[in-house]
Amino acid sequence: MPVSFFIVRATVADPAKRAAFDTWYRDEHLPDAVKSFGAQKAWRFWSDTDPAVHIAQYQFADRAALDYGTRAEVMSRLVADFDRYWPGIPRAREITTLAEEFGVG
Repeated sequence: MPVSFFIVRATVADPAKRAAFDTWYRDEHLPDAVKSFGAQKAWRFWSDTDPAVHIAQYQFADRAALDYGTRAEVMSRLVADFDRYWPGIPRAREITTLAEEFGVG
């Protein structure tokens, strides 16, 4: 089965909030989300193209594992937690499935 990814993009428009957001996401939210989702691993990114954009990407063994990990009771708690700490920060979610992996060396 191909690997699946759950991606969350958050836009932290106020530059003054980005350092605190970064710390909270790194120290609290990401570890909680990985454990709650049962994800294999996760990455975080800040966009160089648009410095307001933060991206979190969670890897799952397959789509069934992603669907189970992101079921409503898990998502509702994580979303409520995010909204409590960061009200008004818009987010978009995306699900992708690995189509091909290519590497040299």
